[in-house]
Amino acid sequence: MNNIIECTRCVLTTKDDPEIFFDESGVCNHCRSYEEKAKVFPKTAKAKAQALSTILSDIKKSSTGIYDCILGISGGVDSTFLAYKIKDFGLNPLLVHFDNGWNSELAVQNIENLINKTGFDLFTYVVDWEEFRDLQKSYIKASVLDWEIPTDHGFYAVLFNQAFKHKIKHIISGHNIVTEGILPKCMRWSKLDVANIIDIHKKFGTKKLKTFPTLSFYKNIYYQKIRNFSNLSLLNYMEYNKDEAKKTIIRELGWKDYGGKHYESIFTRFYQGYVLLQKFGFDKRKAHLATLINSGQITKADALKELQQPGYDANQLAEDKEYVIKKLGFTIEEFNAIMANPIKNHLDYKSYETGIYRQHETFMKTISPLSKIVKKFL
Repeated sequence: MNNIIECTRCVLTTKDDPEIFFDESGVCNHCRSYEEKAKVFPKTAKAKAQALSTILSDIKKSSTGIYDCILGISGGVDSTFLAYKIKDFGLNPLLVHFDNGWNSELAVQNIENLINKTGFDLFTYVVDWEEFRDLQKSYIKASVLDWEIPTDHGFYAVLFNQAFKHKIKHIISGHNIVTEGILPKCMRWSKLDVANIIDIHKKFGTKKLKTFPTLSFYKNIYYQKIRNFSNLSLLNYMEYNKDEAKKTIIRELGWKDYGGKHYESIFTRFYQGYVLLQKFGFDKRKAHLATLINSGQITKADALKELQQPGYDANQLAEDKEYVIKKLGFTIEEFNAIMANPIKNHLDYKSYETGIYRQHETFMKTISPLSKIVKKFL
């Protein structure tokens, strides 16, 4: 594309998202979408404090056992900082971690430090490595965009399964709008697309998925409409600044930085820093920086300056590439061939993004009256 147009506010361009469009001021749809999302949450410190107080009170009142909520942790900034804060809030969460075999040593140490400092209980689901590797390799061989679906979906399923087991209503996450509010659809795929998972694995996998946790479309409906499990992003009701959060957890918890967003996972670091750019042409840093610009945490000039720097240290890349390819069980020739294969759309395989499943919101409204009847018998 010769005529690349850049948003006048953020750093996203027509090269980053083929479907991007701009208003009369030259501001892209992602920035405008961020504005709409932000309207949902309180703006002032006082309003945020009031809303947060109400949410915390509701969480404590809904407690029926040892734990009053569940918090998924990865060892990264957002979930670590949130765990640190909810200790002060007087909550007693069950911390849940999904171990997919790709944790860096720093991630393991950061999680251990968090547990030691907070005293919270930790449940770690260690997925069967041979199964999980087979599923990851299936996605890689399928030549689809989102190689992170096996991890993200598995983590999501474990959170809901633990909530069900312990009868916990509230699932808390470190997800937040001020650092994660923008991510173009072209850079991701639905993490809940179990139909995609099953079909891709059926076509390219060699092992049965006996222990890999899944959250089917209807199971998700059951958890949300019948069991009333809620997803809460508490950081959206706090004054949250990424750099200040890092300083706090470094000082209070001995947390160590990974040098990139979600780089607590070696596979994620390699996927986002190398594969996503080299095979699919997306620099995910631009979405993260666009979010930070819109949340006022950096300027566009700062973002452009950061983008001038390599996103991946050359020595680290060489080390990671050798490690990841070997751990997955590919030869360098096999992996390079896969990287060169034509890109496939996720919709080239079975998907929940088609048919009745596409009408998710309509379907949820349709079953609402039925769900009220069913709950009376639980």
